[in-house]
Amino acid sequence: MSRLPGLRRLPGMLSWILRNRLRAFEREWEYDMSYARALLDADVRAFLAFAKAQGMGRYRKDIPRDVGYAAGITAMLAEDCGPCTQLGVTMALREGMSARVLAAVVRGELEELSEDVRLGVEFARAVISHAPAADELRERIVATWGQRALVSLAFAITMSRVYPTLKYALGHGKACQRVVIAGQPVAVLREAT
Repeated sequence: MSRLPGLRRLPGMLSWILRNRLRAFEREWEYDMSYARALLDADVRAFLAFAKAQGMGRYRKDIPRDVGYAAGITAMLAEDCGPCTQLGVTMALREGMSARVLAAVVRGELEELSEDVRLGVEFARAVISHAPAADELRERIVATWGQRALVSLAFAITMSRVYPTLKYALGHGKACQRVVIAGQPVAVLREAT
């Protein structure tokens, strides 16, 4: 066993690297990652399993950016009272999504959305509520953008709900905050989800 003395330090080094990445994420996005540190403290392997799942959220094939973000944020609103939604909004803004469109999504103002973005929001709402309307909306999505676009939306909806659910399950989902878009607080329409 003495031939590989560095292997004993590997878990400690990995934990140190992961903690640094969490701190960097917090600084870049102004987002509290204490739930992820708690996961890391409990078990490095649990944290790594969680990190692997995050790849689903980055899969975006054949779907317009605004449609993907709108569906994901709509799903997130069903689970979250602010911090995760704010992070999703901030990421969407940084990628170039319009503040006006984001505010309409958060407020649930479907009449303010383009047909494509409205389709994404309506699909996310139908999926969340297990509504029969999801079948027709799914067919429209596949007809418009293809099967990979449907997968992209399914992943966006799923992963948007994972983060706030995990936070609440670990006891870190107690802080609510207002969602701010382009410096303006936006009232969240939670019943719409």
